[in-house]
Formats: sequence, C-alpha cells, structure tokens
Amino acid sequence: MKTSPSDFRKYNIAVVIPCYRVEREIGSVIKNLPRYVRHIIVVDDASPDGTAELVTKEVKRDPRVILLKHKKNMGVGGAMITGYQHALELDAQIVVKIDGDGQMDTTYLADLLTPLIQGEADYAKGNRFRDFQALQKMPFVRRVGNLGLGFLSKAAIGYWNLFDPTNGYVAINARVLAQLPLDKLDRSYFFETSMLSHLYLLGAVVRDIPMPARYLGERSNLSIRKTLLEFPLKLTRTFFRRIVLKYFIYEFSMASIYTLAGIPLFLFGIIFGIVKWIDYASRNVPAPTGTVMLPTLSVLVGIQFLIAAIEIDLRSTPREPLSPPF
Repeated sequence: MKTSPSDFRKYNIAVVIPCYRVEREIGSVIKNLPRYVRHIIVVDDASPDGTAELVTKEVKRDPRVILLKHKKNMGVGGAMITGYQHALELDAQIVVKIDGDGQMDTTYLADLLTPLIQGEADYAKGNRFRDFQALQKMPFVRRVGNLGLGFLSKAAIGYWNLFDPTNGYVAINARVLAQLPLDKLDRSYFFETSMLSHLYLLGAVVRDIPMPARYLGERSNLSIRKTLLEFPLKLTRTFFRRIVLKYFIYEFSMASIYTLAGIPLFLFGIIFGIVKWIDYASRNVPAPTGTVMLPTLSVLVGIQFLIAAIEIDLRSTPREPLSPPF
C-alpha cells in the first residue's frame, strides 16, 4: 500500500543538506522541500561564498530550517555526520540526505520514504540508471564513469543488487542510523560508499528507488583527479575489510573455506608455473607433463573455489529489514 504525502506528516522526518559553494541553488532547494518535512538541517561546511547568509534568511522565513556551521571544511562526509548527529538529537524517525546543488528532485522524496515507513527497507537510495531517456541526458563520460565506479563499489560493499551505489540521494531509518559508528565514516566524497559498507556489515536492507538524474549547469565541487587517485585505494581497502569481517570474524561459512583454499591454490599454480617455465626455457628443454599439469590443475581448482565463494557472496545481500514498520 502506497503511503500518501498527507500521511508523512505523522512522522518526524528530517532532511540534512550539506553545503559548500551552493549560494545560487540552496534557496530553491530549501523552498522545494515538502511541508511534511519537520526539520531542515543545513550544514554550512565552511563555504567561502554567501551560502550561510542565504540560509540565515531562510531560517527567519521558515522555522523548520536549522543552520549548523563548520569553522573549517570537513568534506561532505563530515558535514553529513554533523547533520546526522543533530537529527538524532531531534528524535527524527527518518533522516534524508539532499545535496544543496539542486541536482536531487524533491518530488521523489516520497518514493524514498515509503519503503522505510512500511518496513520494507532500512535505507533507500536513488537509482539514476533505470530511466533510459533521462540517462541519455547524463554526460557520456560521467555515465561511463558512474557505471564503472558503481560495479567496483558493489564488489567492495557487498550490495550486488544495487545499480547506482554512489548515488547520494538517500533516506535512512533513524533506528538503524543510531547503530552506525558515525565517527568511522569517511569524511570525503567516499562517504556514501563508506556508509553502505557499514550498513552491509550491520545487515541492513537497502532499496533502490528509480529516479532521473538532473543536471542544471551547477558547478561540481568534486575533484576528478583526486577521486581517481583516492577511490581505487579506498575501494580496495573497503573490499578486503568486508571480506575479513564478514567471512572470518563475524561468521565462518563455506565461502570462508573456498576462499582459504582457492587463493593459495591459485597463487601456487601461478608462481610455480612461472618459475618452472623460466627454468626449462633457460635450459632450452621441454617441461615434463607432470610439471605442466601440476600448476595448471592448481590454477583451475583455485579458480573454481573462488568462483564458488563469489557465488555465495552474491547471495549474501541482506534481505530482512532490521526495523519494523512505523
């Protein structure tokens, strides 16, 4: 059953807006938020423009607006952590993240809230890749980059069912938010991925909500060079952290056994094969059949074990929400 917008007034819904260099867009973002939103928490992340002054005017106009200021720039993650903590202090039941640059259509806010209210998910997020016509409007380089980064992010965080894991238009059940170690979340643009990695280990159910991307000529504060340097390292660290915690600390399953057997067999086959190939090639003599077959079989069996472990991992996405319906 779909929840009507009028029903949303019954819930304590807070919206957190991290702001940095968004003086041209922040006013319209605040004004476009539905009336059922009870708290609008704007976090000025030491923005050097007139963002804070514009929000101060909105505070006088709209009593729902709360302005929090950082003395120094903490990154989008740092701003969100400040906003999340304040939302919990306000006893919010659902907390939504909306960027201040106007790229997130507030008409889809109800779609994010519904699965949380009905107890179908603990965390809902936007998915820009379900609307083909809207997807065509996305710049080609950005589209390819998002798809590639999205796949690597899914492998790192474990939510293989998500199509747009890097999307920042999200809503979370406050009961689940209160269980997250906010102080351990990434402060940079890796924040959304860091959040999902912690939600996975917590066992939270995440729901994709189809919605089109909007590009209205806003200036992006994302450094492409810095992202290309930082994201691969952070994704790699997140992947290994998840595998170790999920399959060797929190539980020990067949995936753990397949991984423990598959990696040594695969590496042994590769290393042994290379060493023997160099040895026999340097002497210009053919390698015995047994010497050829040993590393070959080792590699093949190792790959089969790793494929089995991956298959189990693909089926391990959380499916039972942590929180009941409101």
